[in-house]
Amino acid sequence: MTTLALVDDDENIVASLKIFFEAEGYNVQTYHDGLSALTGLTDSTPDIAILDVKMPKMDGMELLKRLRQTSELPVIFLTSKDEEIDEVIGFNIGADDFVRKPCSNRLLSERVKAVLRRARGGDTGAEDGDLKPIVRGRLTLDPNRHACSWDGHPVRLTVTEFLILQALATRPGYVKSRDQLMDAAYDDQIYVDDRTIDSHIKRLRKKFRESDKDFDAIETLYGVGYRYNES
Repeated sequence: MTTLALVDDDENIVASLKIFFEAEGYNVQTYHDGLSALTGLTDSTPDIAILDVKMPKMDGMELLKRLRQTSELPVIFLTSKDEEIDEVIGFNIGADDFVRKPCSNRLLSERVKAVLRRARGGDTGAEDGDLKPIVRGRLTLDPNRHACSWDGHPVRLTVTEFLILQALATRPGYVKSRDQLMDAAYDDQIYVDDRTIDSHIKRLRKKFRESDKDFDAIETLYGVGYRYNES
């Protein structure tokens, strides 16, 4: 059974969504502030979390920042705020999607399914172990386990970061435009702009340079896109 966490200070929203998602077959965890959610999500990690942005004690953005220090849990932000900058910041710190309040439960359910599909490698029809690891020089990507390593050292990647890197590493030396990377990493229900892809690339480089300060396998071709150079 898939476990979903709801984090929102509006008890009516949490109660309504809990009833809906349980009827859909999910096991549901609930939290009403960011601080209690941080403890709960760390102690008992769900398959996906839906976070409100504005909450007492710790807002959703700060909660995600702290979670990303140790976890690549798929996260959807549920927010009534309209500023575009919220989405930019949210994607930059590792959010997987944004859904605006008010929204239908059915729409939210479809977005949850879309993010879970991406996290689980899509509907490939392959059984566990059928997808071969991608080995490109010092890089190894294992789509079955959503695992990444560089020189044998694990590198923790979010769902989106893994899919972007996989798209680049599948054909080393070939240039991928930002639009192609968007298609590879996001469901067609999710809109992102060029800056979001650039931010993910920046985060990828930072993570690899924590293992190897000389990492330079992801090359920028200004005005064109990115490519992976196998070494």
